[in-house]
Amino acid sequence: MNAELTLGAVYLGENRCRFRVWAPLAGNVAVHIVAPREQLIPLAREKRGYHHGVLEGIAPGSLYFYVLDGKRERPDPASRCQPQGVHGPSQVVDPYAFTWSDGCWFGRAQEELVFYELHVGTFTPEGTFDAIIPHLDELSALGITAIELMPVAQFPGSRNWGYDGVYPFAVQNSYGGPEGLRRLVDACHRRRLAVFLDVVYNHLGPEGNYLGDFAPYFTDRYRTPWGRAVNLDGPGSDEVRRFFIENALYWLAEFHLDGLRLDAVHAIFDFSAFHFLEELAAAVHRQAEKLGRRVYVIAESDLNDARLIRPRALGGYGLDAQWSDDFHHSLHALLTGERNGYYRDFGGLRQMAKAFSEGFVYTGQYSAYRGRRHGNSTRLCNAHRFVVFAQNHDQVGNRARGERLSTLVSFAALKLAAGAVLLSPFLPLLFMGEEYGETAPFQYFTSHTDPELAEAVRRGRREEFTAFEWGDGVPDPQDEETFLRSKLRRELYRQGEHRVLFEFYRELIRLRREVPALSNLDREAMEVVPLERERLLFVRRWSAGAEVAMFFSFAETRKTVTLPLPAGKWRKLLDAADERWLGGGSPVPAVLESGGEATVTLNPLACILFLQTKEG
Repeated sequence: MNAELTLGAVYLGENRCRFRVWAPLAGNVAVHIVAPREQLIPLAREKRGYHHGVLEGIAPGSLYFYVLDGKRERPDPASRCQPQGVHGPSQVVDPYAFTWSDGCWFGRAQEELVFYELHVGTFTPEGTFDAIIPHLDELSALGITAIELMPVAQFPGSRNWGYDGVYPFAVQNSYGGPEGLRRLVDACHRRRLAVFLDVVYNHLGPEGNYLGDFAPYFTDRYRTPWGRAVNLDGPGSDEVRRFFIENALYWLAEFHLDGLRLDAVHAIFDFSAFHFLEELAAAVHRQAEKLGRRVYVIAESDLNDARLIRPRALGGYGLDAQWSDDFHHSLHALLTGERNGYYRDFGGLRQMAKAFSEGFVYTGQYSAYRGRRHGNSTRLCNAHRFVVFAQNHDQVGNRARGERLSTLVSFAALKLAAGAVLLSPFLPLLFMGEEYGETAPFQYFTSHTDPELAEAVRRGRREEFTAFEWGDGVPDPQDEETFLRSKLRRELYRQGEHRVLFEFYRELIRLRREVPALSNLDREAMEVVPLERERLLFVRRWSAGAEVAMFFSFAETRKTVTLPLPAGKWRKLLDAADERWLGGGSPVPAVLESGGEATVTLNPLACILFLQTKEG
């Protein structure tokens, strides 16, 4: 067992278990073993409010509560498993019981990452970790190199996105618990698939959240959209930070994960001199060195703050990458014409061009949506520090009715979106089902047992969409049908346009991997030219000995354009309008002869890729 993992019930072997809990608000703490043989055993109080003891005769599978001051029974804040849900007893888990087969797995180079975000409960009819495994070969054949799981920390009931988790160390029981997750990770590594986990360190869910009975885990100095903020810079915050950093290390050591996606770090409030995110990233990277594996920390943030991904030596926090909402918003606004809510800041070709070349659109300019300046420069940030997407769980699920892009735009526009993401110099992310044009919505669902909380969630969802003017008809998150509607229908990918779109994605990923000018993720080796009037984005990318040229037309009619193109022959590698891709045929020739410029006629919503080599 890694010496740094000390919180909770740590099984030591031979029916010995060490219990440690931070509970400064309790004068005394005892462990109440409720099964298989009932026992009540006091713990010794240590410095800073910790309570500790090594107990004999405690086998894996034993169920227990902590008893605070002889009165209140509570599950373990660092519980490894909650087999009876968020209000039930915690369970002792033996991490050595699982036999790993990934001893030769050392992770993926960051530039190779192609993410596939999935929700365990809706990816398959069964909604378990084990049910994902039969689909891994299919994802590997598509070209995916990294699975990104939405949060799996124990949440109330069996239906939830995962952001209402209240036991950060406990793997959701209805998904298959800790053993199920280990089997999935091991199966992924056998196929050279990395596994990332979405973790939530900005808040905990409301139902089953007993941490405040133990210690000052939360603060009233700040508020998040989801309730009380985590205490990361006030009295007692050293131990709160330890709790969450140990959680991050736990996923690496006991589940062999390859990276963490940090949810909504803009809601992590820390005004101390050593920011929590910097401390967390440094701890994860140290652990990765000890384990001899590549491990990455990726942030989600709406601040457009490049400080997150700048190296510590340059005053940054040293995270490995962050999501770019600006890229999504630019692409979505162009494809759909939507201008409500935060989309009012987007919709022009120049914004798409800036997103394509810099990762962010707003790098200090005035945002009409926010009513202020927004963001800072990405000049010192390499392209592989940004994750881009046409869809993700937020941008689909946080629409009033959870519509996917496949139900909002044409088939040609879906291919254009795929090309923009996968031919960019950034790390691409696909949302489950996107690769074949899944039409089932992804809606917001919960299974709270508290009626008042359930009603508050319903009301909050209705109010959330006022700025977007999406109308009425917000699905009831508590209704099981909302959850069932959100399940994938993966059989679609073998049919008609769905099958062709799947093959189109696979071809794009293959080209990204095999063409040097596309696998070279160097922002300096790229030129991006927006033609606003023609609604055309023209992109050149190059590496030693080769260059590619790309045309992304967002126009609804045919356009003829003349563009500067280095002299020589340019061979077409991909054209979304070809009959192979159900495009009806393309007016663009298979080879372009350029004497310094070229004239081409482009179909509406065109996505075309050309290659020139020095020999050409």
